[in-house]
Amino acid sequence: MTSRHDGRQDFGSSSPKRVKERLTPGFVGRSEVLGAVLDALREGPAFVVIEGEAGIGKTRLLREALAALVPFPSQARPVALVVTCPPVEEPFPFGALVDALRRLRPSIDGLVLSRLAGALQPLFPEWADELPPPLPPLHDAHGTRHRVMRALTELVERMGVELLAVEDAQWADPATLEWLLALTAGGGAHPSIVVTYRPADVTDGSLLRRLTARPPAGARHVRAELVPLDAEATRQLVMSMLSTEEVSREFTEFLHEHADGVPLAVEETVRLLRDRRDIVRRKGRWARRALWGLVVPPTVRDSVLERVARLDSGTRHMLEAAAVLVESADADTLTAVADVDRATARNGIAAALSSGLLLEAAPGQYAFRHVLDATAVGEAIPAPRRRQLAHRAAWTLEQLTHPPVARLCRHFQDAADVQGWSRYAEAAADLARESGDDHTAVTMLYTLLTTAPLTDGERARLARKLGSVTVHRTEPLGDLELAVRNALTEILADGALAGPERGEIRLLLGWLLFQLAEFDAGHDQFRAAVDELHDRPASAARAMIFLSRPEAPRDWPVARHLAWLDRASVVISKVESASARRALHIDRAVRLLDLGEESGWAAADAIPASASSFEESYDILRGLLNVAQHAIDWGRFPEARERLDAVIGSARAVGHLRAVEFAEFDHALLDLWSGEWGGLSDRAARLESEGTHPLIRLAGGAIRGTLEVAEGRRESAVTRLRTILERTTAGPATSPAVLAAAALGRVALADGNAVAALEFTTPLMTVVAEKGTWLDGTLAAPVHLDALTATGRIDDAEALLDRMAAWSQQRSAPVLAAVVLTGRGYVARARGEFGRAATLFGEAAVALDDLPARHDALLARERHGRSLLAGGDREAGLSLLRDVRLRFSALGAPWDAARVERVLHDAGPVTTRPGRRGPRGYGDELSPREQQVLALVARGMTNREAAAALFLSPKTVGVHLGSAMRKLGVSSRTAAAITAMENGLIPTGHSPG
Repeated sequence: MTSRHDGRQDFGSSSPKRVKERLTPGFVGRSEVLGAVLDALREGPAFVVIEGEAGIGKTRLLREALAALVPFPSQARPVALVVTCPPVEEPFPFGALVDALRRLRPSIDGLVLSRLAGALQPLFPEWADELPPPLPPLHDAHGTRHRVMRALTELVERMGVELLAVEDAQWADPATLEWLLALTAGGGAHPSIVVTYRPADVTDGSLLRRLTARPPAGARHVRAELVPLDAEATRQLVMSMLSTEEVSREFTEFLHEHADGVPLAVEETVRLLRDRRDIVRRKGRWARRALWGLVVPPTVRDSVLERVARLDSGTRHMLEAAAVLVESADADTLTAVADVDRATARNGIAAALSSGLLLEAAPGQYAFRHVLDATAVGEAIPAPRRRQLAHRAAWTLEQLTHPPVARLCRHFQDAADVQGWSRYAEAAADLARESGDDHTAVTMLYTLLTTAPLTDGERARLARKLGSVTVHRTEPLGDLELAVRNALTEILADGALAGPERGEIRLLLGWLLFQLAEFDAGHDQFRAAVDELHDRPASAARAMIFLSRPEAPRDWPVARHLAWLDRASVVISKVESASARRALHIDRAVRLLDLGEESGWAAADAIPASASSFEESYDILRGLLNVAQHAIDWGRFPEARERLDAVIGSARAVGHLRAVEFAEFDHALLDLWSGEWGGLSDRAARLESEGTHPLIRLAGGAIRGTLEVAEGRRESAVTRLRTILERTTAGPATSPAVLAAAALGRVALADGNAVAALEFTTPLMTVVAEKGTWLDGTLAAPVHLDALTATGRIDDAEALLDRMAAWSQQRSAPVLAAVVLTGRGYVARARGEFGRAATLFGEAAVALDDLPARHDALLARERHGRSLLAGGDREAGLSLLRDVRLRFSALGAPWDAARVERVLHDAGPVTTRPGRRGPRGYGDELSPREQQVLALVARGMTNREAAAALFLSPKTVGVHLGSAMRKLGVSSRTAAAITAMENGLIPTGHSPG
């Protein structure tokens, strides 16, 4: 969309920070299960069964339970024997149990054992000198095993084991499982037992099923089936690994979707992204550099492939077919893709379901349980076989009554069938575009254009299609926008295209460059496109309208831009298509307003309110949004608010998310101007952290920084605003750079450094004066004029004001008229004409109130009051300033209120009435200063921060705060702030923190 807010992509640091030391995952999403396990174990004896797939968190749950087992029935911490069963093909009888016992107690010296323990000599050769002598051999194998199991039970008892945990019991040897059954069936005292296992990996006939199905009598029984984490728990897990709550929701949603909420998969994916330098700090939040593409962590890949390797070849063929198909498929489709007979397919599907790798997604439809599992299997298929499987998948799906074009596109691409891939890629992109999925449409077209071997004609056609979909996108595309820019630039560079085709692609590239705020580069493309499009009037007129935009070149005056707009008007009349003419007239109306032409409002009123097609609705919404933005620039605030509300409603109705986001930013900007500051700081923070367009994030930061200045958070504000200036260039009046420059200029002026203020404002105001785009200077001009007069450059200020006044007198731009009144007040004040200055500032305040622009109106009233004082009208000046101070406080501008308070203090006491002596006493009421202190506390400021905002010492702030707490009858600063807000004693725009 063509918008004054379109800006340069900025995604923070180009070198992501490594965070190896902060990737320890927290324990999330399992508190209820942990509580149930702990309750059972603490009361003991207990029999706990924890089941779940690989990586679901069984081991972590067990570790958390062991760490939390205080108190335990017999001692501070239980003696726990943890038996971990390895995935070996021929496990040694009792092998894992023996290893666990030796880890628990390297020596049994001093342990009192019966002669029966001699049966353990073959299992524990290291303890040969400490165990009783070997027992006489038995000729019955069952008898020998029974004797060994009794001896093991005795050893466990004598070691004082109170909790026996068997991990990955699906891999336990039969002898160990038989011993566990005997231990739980004995009826006597036994330790609490915890068994963890993967149900899908339990072999047929395993004693494990009998063990888990028969809890011992008298034991507290808990059976927990762990399921994947939900989206919020996944977010909590990622935040714990990165040790911050500042993680983009888009990033965690990506992880949840592709790791399916399996904790191990989430953890390993975050670590892999870290190791690949693919996670970055973006505007103070962790995010992934790009959200397309899926990488399988090695840990997950090896685990999945190890499970697949244990299956027979027929099952592996079915899994490979399912991995290539990705989405669920019926048995016939899987059979055709795998190219096996029906019996093999039937048995293979059954085995894959039993393994837990496949699931029945719907009756008769089969798919991988997890996306990462499918990806791991698919990536392990040798390339020639994978192409063969992809070709069979494409052929099979093509036979369906309604072929799935997006899937066919992918399969033909994987099969290296360029013709089929091209055919279905375009069809899939068209379908995605029609359904409002711009990202998929652009991705498919971009991939096809940049990777497929195409003819020059095909490349030109696809480039135009890609460019058109991109510039008309209804959602931000992030890095993909830059990739499209580069692709179109490359195509133009090869020189193989004919003139008109080059012109069409140039037009689209220039359009995209303007959206990315690369104005000079875009301007060059439009200039070249005009000559190449002389036989295509609609496209030529659009290029000319772009050349009429004032962003570039900077040395062009408005008249030169208007000349291009006039040329476009002539060419528009030659356009045959009525819809194309309508779209061009909308753009022309927006450009007239952009250039400050009064006739633009009549042209804007002619924009239709409804559309007959998606493309037309896009053009209308784009036009109406730009008109609303210009209404802000011109100072027509009520009209702007009405237009923005209409745009947001229409954009939401048609799913135009990009228009909604820009309109919401405009609303925030309008509220900043208007003084509607309740909750604005929080909204600005959301724009800064969650905005999908980089310019929106910068603009949110600029609004937030401007508010921080008014609140007295100078250090935070200056840091934020300077960063914004470094990342942007001066542009339209509503751009982040101008907001930042104006706010920083105000801070410099407050410090008495007018020279520094000019350094912030001069770059913008120089361009504004040279081009004659006076509306672009409405935010910075008051600061600039104040600084000019403060440095003695009164004539320069007056010359600038004369030009602004002459221009504004012929236009209905009330904001500029108010700026001129304010500027003339500065000139009069600098010349010592305080009476005239007071009058001018008073008129400016009225004009600003009429907009309304409450904060600027109060600033004008403050200058009015100061001028009255300087001119000798003491009573009137002090009365006005006292009123201004209270209004600043009510607005939420304590920094400004404190500045006025200092003026009042420096002016000395007002003459008191007869019979009254000394300063006023407030008794049990809060004094104005106490109210100011509480207002800052309610905004979350510390005493030191409040002191800086009020130009006081922290000790004095503490005195005022203590007095306020005493009067309100509370014992904490937070309670004082809340009580004051509840009783209407301070503004309620913020909550104490």
